[in-house]
Amino acid sequence: MEINIIAILIASFVPLVLGFVWYHPNVFGEAWKNAAGVNVERMAPGRMALTFGLTFLLSFLIAFALQSLVIHQFHMASILMNEPGLFDPSTEIGKFYKDFIAQHGNNFRTFKHGALHGTIAGFTIALPILGINALFERKSFKYVAINAGYWIVLLCLMGGIICSMR
Repeated sequence: MEINIIAILIASFVPLVLGFVWYHPNVFGEAWKNAAGVNVERMAPGRMALTFGLTFLLSFLIAFALQSLVIHQFHMASILMNEPGLFDPSTEIGKFYKDFIAQHGNNFRTFKHGALHGTIAGFTIALPILGINALFERKSFKYVAINAGYWIVLLCLMGGIICSMR
């Protein structure tokens, strides 16, 4: 199974685009600022290039990791990874792997399927992490709902993009 760097790069832009919409003052921006206790003066646009650059880099890491959750074919390679000659089609294991991917390499490779697994990751990974942090930070349910909602939708979209692009 090969890594699709184009799909990862495209998915890495999703947090920036969705964040612009989700945290816009006319959507959840004002409610988020109030729930988070954000001081508007502290958010002066002094380091926005650095913020967006690091956001893209961190989003790239998320997209890279998300591949193994939304593309089932990665599991076949991971199971056989220590087998000598896995990626050499002239070996027995290489031929088996190549034939398997040729026959089953496109199974479940749809936006819908990737979105499902991305959503599951949002509910089972992002929500608990944000929820635990919010409990110790004494943040409100509204704070958790706004941020977890963002991450669930985000992982849904990223998963769909990554899974559907072959």
